[in-house]
Amino acid sequence: MPENLEAKPVTVPTLLVLDADPLPRLGRLTGRVRVEHADASTLAGRLPAADVLLVWDFASDAVRRAWPGEGPRPRWVHTASAGVDHLLCPELVASDTVVTNARGIFDRPIAEYVAALVLAFAKDLPRTLELQRERAWRHRETRRVAGTRAVVVGSGPIGRAIAGTLGALGVRTALVGRTARSAVHGPEDLDRLMAGADWVIAAAPLTGRTPGMFDTRRFGMMQPSAYFLNVGRGQLVVEEALARALRGRWIAGAALDVFAAEPLTPDSPLWELPGLVVSPHMSGDTVGWRDELGAQFVELYERWAAGLPLVNVVDKQRGYVPGH
Repeated sequence: MPENLEAKPVTVPTLLVLDADPLPRLGRLTGRVRVEHADASTLAGRLPAADVLLVWDFASDAVRRAWPGEGPRPRWVHTASAGVDHLLCPELVASDTVVTNARGIFDRPIAEYVAALVLAFAKDLPRTLELQRERAWRHRETRRVAGTRAVVVGSGPIGRAIAGTLGALGVRTALVGRTARSAVHGPEDLDRLMAGADWVIAAAPLTGRTPGMFDTRRFGMMQPSAYFLNVGRGQLVVEEALARALRGRWIAGAALDVFAAEPLTPDSPLWELPGLVVSPHMSGDTVGWRDELGAQFVELYERWAAGLPLVNVVDKQRGYVPGH
C-alpha cells in the first residue's frame, strides 16, 4: 500500500466514570468510547488521561480533592445530579473544562414530593397514622390547601416546577431567586414573603451566598402555623436553629430531605424533633431515575462528539446553570 494511503489510527476518546452502584447504562456508546472506571482512591491518578469525566457517584466530593491544578485534565465533566457544589473547586472553576449537570431530570419528581408533603401536613396525615397505630378514634379538623401562601426559594427549573404544582392545588406561590426579574422576587423580598407564608420551601443551590440562609432569625419571623421544607441542599439550613424553632413551637412543623451531613447518623437528634419529617435525600428519585440519568448523559455525549454545543452548561462562578 502506498505510504500516502495508509490508514491513520482512529483516536477513541476516554470516558472516566466515578463509579457508584449500579453502574450507568451507556449502550449507544459501546465501541465509540473507551470507558474506564475510578473510585475516590484512584480518581486523581486517572483524571489526566481522561477526555470526559462522568461523576456518577454524585454524593462523592472526590473530584474536588483529586482535580489537577496544572497539566492534562478532562475537557468536559458531567455530574449525574442537579447540584454541583460537590465537585467545584478553585482549580476546576479556573480551568477551561466545561461542566454540565442533570438539569431537567428531577424537576417534576421533586415538585410532586413537595406537594405530597404540603398535603400531608395540611391534612394531618402523620398524626392520623400515629392514631391508627394506637387504635385511637380521634376526629380532627384539617387545613384547606387552596388559598394558602407559599414562598419557594430557588427560581431554577425545580423551583418553578414546585410553584406550578402547588399552583394547581390553589396555593398562591412566590418565587425568590438570586436577582429580581419577571415573576421572580429578589433576595431583598425574602424576609417579607417568609413572614406571610404558610409554606416556606428551600430549593436553592449551594453557592457562596446560600449556606446558613435559614437561621434563627428567619425561623423566628415565620408564622406559628407555617411549615418549612428543604429539598435543596442541607447546608442551606442551620439545623440547630431549626431544632430550636420546632422545640419552641415557633413554627408548626418541617420536612428535611437533605442534611448538612449525610447519611443522617442513628444518634442524630433530628430523628426525634417534634413535627419534623425526615427523608433520606429521595425527593427526586422515582422508579427508573438512574436510567434517565444515563440516557441524558448519552445524548449529551453524542452532542459533544459531534462538536455541537452542550446543554445544561454550569456557570462555574455562580455554581448553577443560568436561567433563560
